[in-house]
This record gives sequence, structure tokens and C-alpha cells, in this order.
Amino acid sequence: MKKTKENVYAVIPLPVSIKKMPGNFTFKKKSKIILSIIDNKNTLAAFFLVELVKNPTGIVLPIIQGNKALTNSVLMSIDESITNPEGYTLTINKKTIVIKAKTAAGFFYAIQTIRQLLPPEADPILSHYDNFSLNVPCCEIIDEPRFRYRGMHLDVSRHMFPVEYIKRYIDMIALHKMNIFHWHLTDDQGWRIEIKKYPKLTEIGAFRKGTVIGHAFNRPIYFDGKAYGGFYSQKEIQEIVLYAKSRFVTIIPEIEMPGHSLSVLAAYPELSCTGGPFEVRQTWGITDNVFCAGKEETFKFIEDVLSEVIELFPGKYIHIGGDECLKTQWKQCPFCQKRIETEKLKDEKELQSYFIKRIEKFLISKNKSLIGWDEILEGGLAPEATVMSWRGKAGGIEAANQGHDVIMTPNTYVYFDYYQSESYNEPLAIGGYLPLEKVYSFNPYFIELGAEAQEHIIGIQGNVWTEYMPTAQHMEYMTYPRMFAAAEVAWIPTSKKDFKDFLSRFNVQKLRYDKIGINYFKGNYFWQ
Repeated sequence: MKKTKENVYAVIPLPVSIKKMPGNFTFKKKSKIILSIIDNKNTLAAFFLVELVKNPTGIVLPIIQGNKALTNSVLMSIDESITNPEGYTLTINKKTIVIKAKTAAGFFYAIQTIRQLLPPEADPILSHYDNFSLNVPCCEIIDEPRFRYRGMHLDVSRHMFPVEYIKRYIDMIALHKMNIFHWHLTDDQGWRIEIKKYPKLTEIGAFRKGTVIGHAFNRPIYFDGKAYGGFYSQKEIQEIVLYAKSRFVTIIPEIEMPGHSLSVLAAYPELSCTGGPFEVRQTWGITDNVFCAGKEETFKFIEDVLSEVIELFPGKYIHIGGDECLKTQWKQCPFCQKRIETEKLKDEKELQSYFIKRIEKFLISKNKSLIGWDEILEGGLAPEATVMSWRGKAGGIEAANQGHDVIMTPNTYVYFDYYQSESYNEPLAIGGYLPLEKVYSFNPYFIELGAEAQEHIIGIQGNVWTEYMPTAQHMEYMTYPRMFAAAEVAWIPTSKKDFKDFLSRFNVQKLRYDKIGINYFKGNYFWQ
């Protein structure tokens, strides 16, 4: 079989340092993986390397315990002197591969680097070429991430995707050394997670009667009249969570409140201010039909739902949305106005703050931490909340200055539902213009923040809102390669960023994406 040109060091994200050396390491039948410490997590990382080698070569690498590098083998050695828990060193010579890391995550990311150094035609997702000669170019790499939170978001409320495709998305997150999958599971247009205590959430809230045709801002509005919906069962979610764990990816579920909750109110109208009736929303945008903040039933319902969600997702964070909550009905609702009076709140903004703080208190009692969009700053921030700053950088700066952790996800840099080209041939999108070069230019270091406050910027996230992405192919077209640029922004120091160099590496790696079958954007990547 024809082999790709060797000694190409086109890794994304770029390692902190890489020293190229002549020659290749070749996996052979006698090769082994040697672990200095065998435990569940280290073995999980090692198994990924086993799969990496098995499909193209037919070689199944045995995993043994030891501290010595043997000829034609891979040594994975714990090194406590590596300060970054996700950092690693990778030394590849003609006889051995030696990986040193402080944790299993570091081993896993070293293996992702090895994967990107392998010939694209040998990529394990699709390849089954027994006896293929599998070579890795020799080099020495020292590497570690800039940020501990490196996330990708996916909205499945507006349009949802099969379980196998969600796994494929997680694969791409892991390949580029991102570690968070923010799963937007509920919104006005559909509820996508099975909650056993409230079956009408999926019987009613998971389905809409139709979907708006064209852009939601068009007038008059037309609908296709085709029922749309579905949901992920708890068994399916458990399967996806386990799969993500095998890729060292943590899933953060988002359950929207107090706004973006019309799919709930369609199923349980008694949780609203007006009593309904309601339907799952067929168009995009926002509505003033939100959870009633004055009724105790609302909080009982949310706590019940979150209790089931918490059992499904073992990670630290639960995202509660908190964005774009119109307060029109709160101003007219006697229950909400009574709550404002009883709790001695100033106005409806403080009522929203009361709502968020109460949910945070519940999450803390379950050993979870709350994340919300930057609107949760309104009326006063919950004591331990993490803020996801999407309306530019101002919310993130304010929260960091208050001593809160912040994830930067400004729409002007990392919203991948924006157009990536100004060509008239581009598929319909929500609006805006965000070419690949602009994504790459993002720097979440702000002169407005002192060194101590800057430490509260824990990472960045790319967001994929799917109002105008009805298919997986369309979603891929909008997401890739912008995700790859975001991964590099999250990983490497600003001083090492070079967009032309990034493009040169992408032009090598895109052979791998072609092999996998990724439908990435192939237009102009420069910011005009």
C-alpha cells in the first residue's frame, strides 16, 4: 500500500516544543506497551494506543508492567516532576517510544500526538489494513496545555444527532486534546433527555409540530409542518458518558432555566406564570414564557430533574443556562411579585439572581458546581458560580474581578453558527462573519485584568448552535476546521501562535479528516 510522506510533524494543537530527528519507529509483532504503574486510568490510555496500532497492522500490543524501555516497545512512565497534570514528554527514536506524564490524561494526549504523526491512511477509525507497516517519525516533544478547560459545545435541542454521531464528535474533541463536551440538551424547541419522574418531558416536550422555513427573521414566517423531535434515553446517555470517559472527555450537561424552557411548559404548564396552554416552539429566538420564579412547584420540579441528571453525569459541573430570560411575565405575575416582596428583592433582576442562587445551593448539596451564561451576573452572582462569557468579554472580566472562574466563549470569536465566508454560496446561518483566521486570533488574556484575576480565566469553548444545521454534514461544515483553531488557542501560549504555520499543519492533517470522512469547510480561511 502506498504510504504518506514520512517525517511530517503536523500536530494540532502545536506542541510547546518539538525537536525533529531522523528516522522512524516501526511497530512490530514483538512490540509491547510497558506501564510503570498499572491502574484503570493508565490502562484506559494505553488501550487507545492498542487500538491505534491494531487495525492497520493486525498487531495487538500486550500491556505489561515495568520501568525499563525495551526494544521496539512503548514505555509509559509516571513522572511526578511534570508540573502540569495534563502535560507530557514524548521521545521517539528508532528503537523505543518513551512517554512520561504525571497523569493518565498526559499519556492520552501523548498518544493523540502519536496518532497525528502516523500516516493518515492508517487512522484507526476506519482502517483495517492488516500487515500495514506503521511508522512514527522520530522526535522529542515537550508539551502541556495553556488552559485546563478546553471545551466544545453542541446544541441538540434545535436539531439532534444520533448516538453514533455524538461519539464521532467526541472523537474529534479528543483528537485535538480538548477535554470538555458541553451538551446543550434542553431549550424552547425540544427537550432531549429522558427524566423518569416526568415522562411528559419526552412524550410532549421532545417534539415540535414543525420548523420555521428559512431565516427566523423573515416575514411572513412559514413552517414546514413536519413533526420533529426525539430524545436520548438514560441508557444512551450512560453509554455516551462512558465513551467520553474513554477519550478523557468530561461531559457537562446543560438544562436551561429560568428562560429557554418552553418545551417544559408545553408538558407541565402549571410551572409557568400564566398556566398556558403552550406548544414546543417551532421557530428560533426567545419567548417571554419562562419558569415561574414565585411557585415552589417550580423549584421542586427542577430539583427532581437535576437529581436524575446528576446521577447520569459524574463530572463536576452542571450548566443551568440562565441566559436571555425575559422578565415580562414576572412583572405581572402575583406569585413572582410576592416572592420579590417576601425575599426583600429590589426587582426582577434580583429575582433571577434569587432563582440561580437557590439552584446553586441545591447543586452544592449534591457536590456539584454551577455554570451559567454571563446573564447570571444580573442582580448579583451566585457565590460559587462559574461564568461562561458569551456576549463579548465584559461579563468574563466582571466575574473574574469578583473572584469567579470564567470560561471565555465570546460570540465574536467562537460561535461556529456564524458564516465563515462572505460568499453568497454559503448555506444559511444565523448571521455574523467568523472566518478561521479570526477564531485563531482570539486571545483570552485581557489587559483589564490583573495577574490574580487573570488566573480565574480557566479556559475557552467553541459553541455550535444548530438552529440552521439540520444535518450532521451541515454541522460538520460549520464546525471544522474552526474547532481545530479553537483547540490550538486553548493549548498553546499566545507567543507561539502563527496562523500560516497552523494552516500548513492543517493542510497535512486534512488528509486524515478526508479519510475519516469529515465534511470540513474548504473555502477561504483568511480574515478579509
